[in-house]
Amino acid sequence: MTEAAQCNGLSTKGAADRLAEEGANEFPRPDRRSALRIALEVLREPMLALLLLGGIAYLLLGNRTEAVILLAFATFSIVVTVIQEARTEHVLEALRGLAAPRALVIRDGARQHIPGREVVRDDLLVLEQGDRIAADAVLVEAADLQADESLLTGESLPVGKVVAREPGAEAPASAGGEDQPFVYAGTLVARGSGIARVTATGPHSAMGRIGQSLATMDTQTPRLQRETTRIVTWCGIGGGAVALLVVLLYGVLRGGWIEAVLAGIAIGMSMLPEEFPVVLTVFLAMGAWRIGKAGVLTRRSTAIETLGSATILCTDKTGTLTENRMALATLWLPSGDTFALAPDVPLPDAYHPLLTTAALASAVEPSDPMEIAIHQARSAVAAIQVPTGSVTHAYALRPELLAMSNVWENGDALTLSAKGAPEAIARLCRLPSDQSAALTAAVEAMAVRGMRVLAVATATPPDRNWAETQQDYAYALTGLVGLADPLRASVPAAVAECRRAGIRVVMITGDYAATARSIATQAGIAAGAVLTGDELAQLDDAALAARLPTITVFARIMPEQKLRIVQALKATGEVVAMTGDGVNDAPSLKAADIGVAMGKRGTDVAREAAAIVLIDDNFGSIVQAVRLGRRIYDNIRKAMAFIFAVHVPIAGLALLPLFLGLPILFGPIHIALLEMVIDPVCALVFEAEREEADTMRRPPRDPAEALFSLPMIVWSVFQGGLAFGMVAIMLLVEHHSGMPEPELRALVFFALVAEIVALILVNRSFNASLRDALVRHNAALRYVVAAIVAVAAAILFLPWAQSLLTFGSIAWDDMGLAAGLGVVLLVLLEGCKPLVRRAIAGKAPAFAPTPERAQ
Repeated sequence: MTEAAQCNGLSTKGAADRLAEEGANEFPRPDRRSALRIALEVLREPMLALLLLGGIAYLLLGNRTEAVILLAFATFSIVVTVIQEARTEHVLEALRGLAAPRALVIRDGARQHIPGREVVRDDLLVLEQGDRIAADAVLVEAADLQADESLLTGESLPVGKVVAREPGAEAPASAGGEDQPFVYAGTLVARGSGIARVTATGPHSAMGRIGQSLATMDTQTPRLQRETTRIVTWCGIGGGAVALLVVLLYGVLRGGWIEAVLAGIAIGMSMLPEEFPVVLTVFLAMGAWRIGKAGVLTRRSTAIETLGSATILCTDKTGTLTENRMALATLWLPSGDTFALAPDVPLPDAYHPLLTTAALASAVEPSDPMEIAIHQARSAVAAIQVPTGSVTHAYALRPELLAMSNVWENGDALTLSAKGAPEAIARLCRLPSDQSAALTAAVEAMAVRGMRVLAVATATPPDRNWAETQQDYAYALTGLVGLADPLRASVPAAVAECRRAGIRVVMITGDYAATARSIATQAGIAAGAVLTGDELAQLDDAALAARLPTITVFARIMPEQKLRIVQALKATGEVVAMTGDGVNDAPSLKAADIGVAMGKRGTDVAREAAAIVLIDDNFGSIVQAVRLGRRIYDNIRKAMAFIFAVHVPIAGLALLPLFLGLPILFGPIHIALLEMVIDPVCALVFEAEREEADTMRRPPRDPAEALFSLPMIVWSVFQGGLAFGMVAIMLLVEHHSGMPEPELRALVFFALVAEIVALILVNRSFNASLRDALVRHNAALRYVVAAIVAVAAAILFLPWAQSLLTFGSIAWDDMGLAAGLGVVLLVLLEGCKPLVRRAIAGKAPAFAPTPERAQ
């Protein structure tokens, strides 16, 4: 820019031309998916396609009730998925709104307000306290300017800004920093004023680069959905093959091809696992509701099961582990005495002058977080009287001397109170070497504990002829004040719970290494190495992967490095949960397996990029979410194991008559009654099951372990095979004894219902306790059993129900036999659990973590 432009800013025409040439100061709108496009993508999922095809098949068969139920489940699943996917499209919209406020610029030598989107490169921005900066810029004028850059850097304290020494200074690669001439779009002016020349707008700004990285990142499909899709696809193929075989066998052996097609449809529907997607949808929806009651909003319900299997939790420091506010923590006197402030411990009289002087050296109406903390600490001590008088003169903070002083006038008395960087106050006090060394040692001791340290001094002006600078007064050192961003009270217990559950907690922060290590120690994060951003930049991917297992704290990390860390951890096979609240956290939140955003202090961008949001910003809620996630995942596995098991006797009893030449017992209506009423309703019992005793004492499941593991499938098939064998024997015996077909059909149906109830009881708990299977509290189970008894009674006593199902009346002793088969099955399978557990010890769990895995 020319010298005239430096003063007068751009011309209106020049700004308009540049706006047309370089584009508006906003992020490019992504190729947003419409609701219809999302719905079409959802319909390509095999599980939903099966639901819809099943409903259509029932409509073609004339079973409207069953078709409506199935189609309702499909529609509900599609609607929920579309809504959730559409919400993720708002990420860049939230980012755009944050980064494009109104701006005050100088054009044609006059100040004028314009929309933020019309700011162009080389515009002169006028910055005042409270303004949100519209674009990246370099300062040409500054008066005690401080900027809150926590959105980009994670730092809770504002940083001081200075005028650029060179007109063409280039902004550093990483945004933010103390004593820098650069300010950034989306950050806030916390104090002072200034004029800045715009250097980058829209996608070229620091925040714009974050937005671009979000736009190019894809959200990974959850593992549970992928595995369920795979197993449903294979089961669908297998069921279709068996149905085709049944049609051929029936047609060849019995000659009725229409009846053969109907029998094939019934067999195919009996083998199609349409309950899997229903269970998945219901469990995750109910899981989101349960987790919501614990203070966690689930934005993508499929992240619930992933959270339960998380192996590593990457947490930000500011606003996540800490409260994102400053509080006075320690006072130090020149005598060497130190006092740590605590809520219930009174402040000794010797420290009153230090606290009073620090307050007098601060703004009367503070906006700076450290000054607010000092005033709050002073107000909390009742013995310290509020000083009278007024500030009659002040010396502001300057780059060459990082200290500020207020001259207080009370009658004829004048008092000069100063605070600032310890080295600056030491210069003002002209401390001898021994006192300066003691001061330095005290500062370092506080810094290692994660504190920001200010030195405080006082002087007495001889008269009202104010000196030109603070250095012209004779100051006496009053002491040091240490301020810290307090650790959240719930954090240590939450971290300890994570460690017991086998989840490694790692801190990733932009703060200094000493501060980060101190906070990590207070939080209970395991001891380990600290890796700084500069050191990280020197490592290639292989070297970083080799060092990751030993690192528990990443310090001085830039936003793009957070993303690299998350990606490196995922590349090593970790299931990564990442917490954060700022714009700088958004890419890593989206890249992580589970992004966890803060609800109160978090930005819209972070919340939109995350999978779950902590409504109350309580770090302890993460542990509760992990606990519930593991419970939900366990219950999904129980339900899936039950569904596998229950399909064996249903399909077996549908096939057996074909191979043995017996009457066809079950038609489409019987299969529909069993699968579309009994099975889904029974599966709901597992959603309400309470957690296992070792839920938070076992490590996360192996990320490579399949949901439908071979041992689990074998155990389920064994359960179903035993149930089928018992009912088949009863069928053959009763048929051989001459029981009429309608009565035989009713007996087999009720025996199958009894064994379904037994399979529910067997699979509701992972342990081998028969008592738990019967009396373990579950209100949903009581309702299900009551419903089954009511349906059975209706079938037994209502002639129209018997006619609809082509059932005959059966004697009470036959009903006793049917119920007895269920009891025998329950006892046998509960007795087999210890044998199964020992058989799979040391291997992937069949239906529960083995004792070795639970340690």
